This record gives sequence, C-alpha cells and structure tokens, in this order.
Amino acid sequence: MSLFPADPGAGARKRFGQHFLIDAQVIEDIVRCIGPAPGETIVEIGPGRGALTTALLQRGAHVEAVEIDRDLVRELRRHFGAESRLEVHEGDALNFDFLKLAAPGARLRIVGNLPYNISTPLMLRLLKLGHGIKDMCFMLQQEVADRLVAHPGTADYGRLAVMTQAFCEAAVVLEVPPTAFAPPPRVESSVVMLRPLAEPPCSFEILEKIVAEAFLHRRKMLRQTLARRFAPETLSELRIALTDRPENVSVQQFIGLATLGQ
Repeated sequence: MSLFPADPGAGARKRFGQHFLIDAQVIEDIVRCIGPAPGETIVEIGPGRGALTTALLQRGAHVEAVEIDRDLVRELRRHFGAESRLEVHEGDALNFDFLKLAAPGARLRIVGNLPYNISTPLMLRLLKLGHGIKDMCFMLQQEVADRLVAHPGTADYGRLAVMTQAFCEAAVVLEVPPTAFAPPPRVESSVVMLRPLAEPPCSFEILEKIVAEAFLHRRKMLRQTLARRFAPETLSELRIALTDRPENVSVQQFIGLATLGQ
C-alpha cells in the first residue's frame, strides 16, 4: 500500500533531507513502540511515501500527516484518496500549527522520520508545545538521539539534552542501520520515545535563555557566563561552582536556575 517505485530511493530530494524508510521489520518495530489504538489520532511528520502511514492505518489509527514536498503530497492524496482516516497537510513542520490538529481536551501523539537537517530546531519547537503533546516517537540521526539522552560530563551533553530532559522522559528504543532507508544515509539512526511531563518544572523560555547562554561557550567556566546573570551565593545554593563548565551542571541544577530567574 506504500508508494515505493521500482527504485525506492528515486526522486528523494536532498534539500528536504529525504531518506525513505523501506525496512518492513523496522516499520513494524516502530509501530509496536507507538502502540496506536483503533480510532486514535496520530500526527505524522514527513510521511514521505507512506510506509509508516500505511502501518498506522492498518492498526486502525486516524492519521494527520504533515508533508512539505508538494509532489509527495499530491501522490499521497492520490494513493490514499479513498481512505477517510488520513488527512494530508502540505506544510513546513518548522512553522506548522500542530495544536490545531488536537481534538478538544485531547493531547497530541506525534511520530515521524524527521529530516536530519531540521531535527534539532524542530525538536526544540515541539518541546515548547509540551502541554499539548501526550508523547512523541521519532526516527533521528543517532548523533541527535544520543544528545537527547546524554548525561552531564559527557561530550554529547548540551542544550538539547537539558531542554529535552527538563520537560520530557526520553529514551532510545531502537537502533536503525542505513540499509533501512532508500537512499541510505551515511549515518546510523535511532528511534526515540519522548513523553512530556504532566507539569513543566519551570518556564521553557527562561530555561532556554539560560541554557543557550551557558552553552554558547561550553568550554568557558561559569564565572564568564552565568555569573553575569546570577549572584555567586545563588549558584552556591544550587551547588554550582564558578569554576564549573556548563557540561558539568545537571538538568535539575539548570531547572533550579530557571526557577530562581522567573
């Protein structure tokens, strides 16, 4: 039911970062992680040629698909034309109004094979919508996935790790090789599950400013970054030393700074 031509990688557009998922077992594993219930609405970002879309529909889900490529939008609408449980929206996920797709009183479930070239800004944008999202399941470049779940003191720990872990429970649930895609990317991929916390621990905007400032020069000690914003005694109260570098500050300590900055 998916839209694979004889050459499944044919027509992939580099400017959209397109790598179409073709591995049936990986698709099944992703759907198992999502666990869609019959009649449940799933928002899919970047449906491509409809591989994951097909599997979700087969499970009885209603799919709201957001696709930037107008040619793929046309083909998806043509292919699934008789399917009443699929709505294809032409638009850029970086500025699409996802909350308009939520039923009154409901929170969104969002899934997708995210283009590698927009994954980080899109993740940050969706994290900001946390109050309207129930969970998210995304295929990401492995490097990005590692940064989402990184621990303090590691090379991968940075802005994305802090913002993700402050507002979500995050876990890597599946590793995916390049051969699962057409054309195959030059990197490994991972599937991550994100579940926004019921109550945000602090202001997203304030935490984002503090974290961005701290990691602007990640090798500099905090006396040259956060010390300009917070008094030494405030940092000491949170057990943060002026000689610390941002990668040594825990998520909870950043949350503490954001709470004091509100």
